[in-house]
Amino acid sequence: MQKIAIYPGSFDPVTNGHVDIAQRGLRLFDKIIVAILSNPGKDFLFTVEERIEMLESSFEEYPNIEVGTFDGLLVDYAAKKDSIAILRGMRAVSDFEYEFQLALMNRKLNREVQTVFLMTSLRWIFTSSSIIKEAAQFGGDIKGMVPPIVNEKLKKKFKRTR
Repeated sequence: MQKIAIYPGSFDPVTNGHVDIAQRGLRLFDKIIVAILSNPGKDFLFTVEERIEMLESSFEEYPNIEVGTFDGLLVDYAAKKDSIAILRGMRAVSDFEYEFQLALMNRKLNREVQTVFLMTSLRWIFTSSSIIKEAAQFGGDIKGMVPPIVNEKLKKKFKRTR
């Protein structure tokens, strides 16, 4: 039986920190499904379609990383995909309390799906999608912090708004 993990997030946009967590997750799982939560009530810089394109490009050399979307409960999506775990990355202690609460709620909803936390590599500890977007918006050089397609898309997105 294949060990599958769901790596959920908004990925608006995907960063090299996200890519690092997914790649390292492959050491623990046979397959990772990078899953974008479809949340129409939240404002995003990139559409779901744009985020799928960026994720697929970022993971094109990894046949055992799949990109998907879901709405509703994460544990329901995990069960639908025959996943045994939810993979989460943590940058700092400040992430822990929120992630711990989510993990406990998910465990309450479905005891069959475990949550696995991976600490972000020190190289990416300061990066977040929000910080990347803000730096790009004001012309900061984010090359090397995001996959090449994300760098290009952010330049185009903010070129239009300046």
